[in-house]
Amino acid sequence: MERPAWAPHGIDLTVPSVSRMYDYYLGGSHNFEVDREAARRAIQAWPGLPKIMQTNRAFMRRAIRFALQEGVTQFLDIGSGIPTFGNVHEVAHALERQARVVYVDNDPVAVAHSRAVLQGERRVGIVSADFRSPQDIMESSEVENLLDLRQPVALMLVALLHFVEDRDEPGRYLAELARHLAPGSLLVLSHGSPEAGPRRDGGAGLKEVYSTANAPLVIRTKEQIQRFFEDFEMVEPGLVPVPRWRPDGPPEYEESTVSGGFAGIGRKAGSAA
Repeated sequence: MERPAWAPHGIDLTVPSVSRMYDYYLGGSHNFEVDREAARRAIQAWPGLPKIMQTNRAFMRRAIRFALQEGVTQFLDIGSGIPTFGNVHEVAHALERQARVVYVDNDPVAVAHSRAVLQGERRVGIVSADFRSPQDIMESSEVENLLDLRQPVALMLVALLHFVEDRDEPGRYLAELARHLAPGSLLVLSHGSPEAGPRRDGGAGLKEVYSTANAPLVIRTKEQIQRFFEDFEMVEPGLVPVPRWRPDGPPEYEESTVSGGFAGIGRKAGSAA
């Protein structure tokens, strides 16, 4: 396979990337044929998948607006993916120009393209790191220079944890990240789950597709997803199917076609500094 000019050297062009597959679902152009083929098979296994991804992005936008309304103007977006229209900083800066955003991803394409897109953005940075290495994230120069951890931060784990296996103890890493956050900080989380939609096969076909990618798909129940909020107080309406989290208006599509998971926001207890 010919390597595009924008593709960093050293990446394996034969293995699908969940980040680049997500880019494909959202209509992006920074993906390879191996990603597109895997994404097409995923859509066959779960028709409506691109609409589910768009619904997830819509939740992210609503969550950013909510955070700003609550006075939280700092965002730490882990598993940020490849920049597409409507990124965290674009949504935040449309409402609050002083908002500060740090993106984190472990995909070389996502990091390289983010750096290109963010050139000249003084209030936005990108860190090449993994969710499972909280120290690398929190001690990065980007976090130290852009975020004031004495003040609340919105920790964004949008469509990330269903790519972190139980054996990797995602709850432990989340707790470590939360430990660094000031009271009043927010956890913004969405997680795929067939419990939220019409599928009752446990997402077996989808899991099979993602087993060939650089991160397997982990199916969790609503109860299991709820445990990620144990260090946070849930914000109304709690953990709900993604389209039901404070929708802007009537759903554009039948909920059964776009409810591929659950979403919620939690607030770290205590008074903000």
